[in-house]
Amino acid sequence: MYVMTKWVNEYMDSVKCQALLLAIQYGSLTAAGKELGYTQSGMTRMIRSLEKEIGFPLLVRNKQGVRPSANGLQMVPVFQEVVRASQKAADLGAAIQGVLAGVLNIGSYYSVAAAWLPKILRHFQTQYPKVEIHLLEGTNQELAQWINEKAVDCCLAAKPGGDVAYDWIPLKDDELVVWLPPDHPWTAEKEISVEWLNGAPFVIPLPDHDTDIDRFLAAKQVQPDIRFTTTDPYTAYCMVEEGLGISINNRLTTEKWTGRVELRPLVPAQSISLGLAVPDIQEMSPAASKFVAQVWQIVNGKTEK
Repeated sequence: MYVMTKWVNEYMDSVKCQALLLAIQYGSLTAAGKELGYTQSGMTRMIRSLEKEIGFPLLVRNKQGVRPSANGLQMVPVFQEVVRASQKAADLGAAIQGVLAGVLNIGSYYSVAAAWLPKILRHFQTQYPKVEIHLLEGTNQELAQWINEKAVDCCLAAKPGGDVAYDWIPLKDDELVVWLPPDHPWTAEKEISVEWLNGAPFVIPLPDHDTDIDRFLAAKQVQPDIRFTTTDPYTAYCMVEEGLGISINNRLTTEKWTGRVELRPLVPAQSISLGLAVPDIQEMSPAASKFVAQVWQIVNGKTEK
């Protein structure tokens, strides 16, 4: 441990590490360079310098772009830790001087990103203009991975499963509702029985991605007749509107959508817990702590519109 710590302290450059991590994320030195403000040749020099310091290749280069080498993949957690430590030091230094600054990486489920985050970010940016925010939208499955890797400071999402290490701050229980075409016979009903979903023509977004729909169908052992799949919840909504099947989702998803789809609650009532998942609440940066506090205030109506 001492040898690794000494090596990191003496040789690791957080900018080079961040450059490598972004190159792996995007699969492209050019795309990574645009985010960091470097040319492709500048990125190439940084990566080669890092490879020279470490003693082996970190990236495999081909016509499609770049990907991590086998050894490079093993080094990713170390590079992530270096970048986190550097940012934490910068954040703390700014906080000591009375200026909240730094970078926030926020993961969010799609529905939460559309319904809650614009207002939250507007308030936060007004109060803390020096904090740079990066938003990553994903499925429950992707968010869980980002939390485990500590690639995000926090996630706004449905409560992760037990295989994820995190601290949980509950915000709201959101009702699951059935999406119906406007002329569907079930629109005459006030509630839809869970059992009715068995065999019903169904449109499912992002199947097998640990979505709220996946969790519900598995927990209730419901087997609808899946006619269509899509990667976008809004596309699924439009397909339901055209009569191609029914679907289900949390009510928050359609809060700001306009269309002819009819929503009906399930019976017995079903809901999901929405909240903030934090990799480790004791290690949050000053900016992350302020952000979490503001999210709670806004979602619970404690902040002016």
